[in-house]
Amino acid sequence: MMNTEDKQYLCGLKRKDFQTTIHGRTTDLFILKNKQGAEIALTNYGGAIVAIMMPDRNGQMANIIQGHDNIDNLMKSPEPYLSTLIGRYGNRIAKGRFQLNGKEYNIAINNGPNALHGGTKGFNAKVWDATQVNQQAVVLKYTSPYGEEGFTGELEVWVAYTLTDENEFVIKYSAKTNKKTILNLTHHGFFSLAGIANPTPTVENQICQINADFYIPIDETGIPTGEILKVENTPMDFRTPKAIGQDIDSDNEQTKHGAGYDHCFVLNKREEGEFAFAARLKDPDSGRTMEVYTTEPGMQFYTDNWADGYTGQHGATFPRRSAVCFECQHFPDSPNHPYFPSVVLEPKTEYTQKTIYRFGIE
Repeated sequence: MMNTEDKQYLCGLKRKDFQTTIHGRTTDLFILKNKQGAEIALTNYGGAIVAIMMPDRNGQMANIIQGHDNIDNLMKSPEPYLSTLIGRYGNRIAKGRFQLNGKEYNIAINNGPNALHGGTKGFNAKVWDATQVNQQAVVLKYTSPYGEEGFTGELEVWVAYTLTDENEFVIKYSAKTNKKTILNLTHHGFFSLAGIANPTPTVENQICQINADFYIPIDETGIPTGEILKVENTPMDFRTPKAIGQDIDSDNEQTKHGAGYDHCFVLNKREEGEFAFAARLKDPDSGRTMEVYTTEPGMQFYTDNWADGYTGQHGATFPRRSAVCFECQHFPDSPNHPYFPSVVLEPKTEYTQKTIYRFGIE
């Protein structure tokens, strides 16, 4: 049901600015609030998170995620994946090709010579069915038809967004298919812990820790070389917290290939699917912190290396490296690397994933 009234939201966004009809499906703005006064604003277009209002050490609320303030700008964003859901396949598949059951599948090449984030019109550009369960939770559902973007099988996907009273943003995913397929879901939040502004400050002074002894090196097109290498003695070593900018422009083949960080880290796990600590980020100026926990084997760490200062909500601008992404997922190009954890989903099994972004102050 569409509600056209506009309440005063902390984020300053208006529901009517997100209400439209696309191919017969209606879009809207949904607001999650908790007992601490924090707020998350989202739309069912691409599952985009358009605001996360969190306090700094002085109690000042600011929006710490990049987004747009109306549906038109969101749909035409220079960054099509800006804080959206990603599917069917997060990250890259080499040359848009993979094999399944001895048959070769071809999906759209939309990133250099490779397929990225599910094709030309992935889950980031779909209108999801949305149900606001209560003041703190929304459930999104999308059915991806057989053959969509070249993928096999009809796929039903549910994503639940929850804002807990502990200032956690919880994302739970589940999916089922009627035919063997591949699947790698993630959320592409562009986090700016300092608060979005004009211009939004760089993340290079933020202190980052990643719970990974190994990472996946890439070639110059962003595709895994097939190796799994130690982070030790490389710019990829975030086992001890350090400033993101410390080694980002170092004379290193990997940071050159990524134009900074755009790499999948192999998270330290005791067992497959273990829900465990993945990363921590701290903004020294505001005191805001974010911890990431996930069931996924990998996490793409991306430092927004291609932004050009385009405009987002309320006149904020997003320069290069003004955000950081922690995309919890399976490894890139997994279908073409048999020894990577499998991304194959069988008809009688359920895909599940849980990722939490926990916000705090230090």
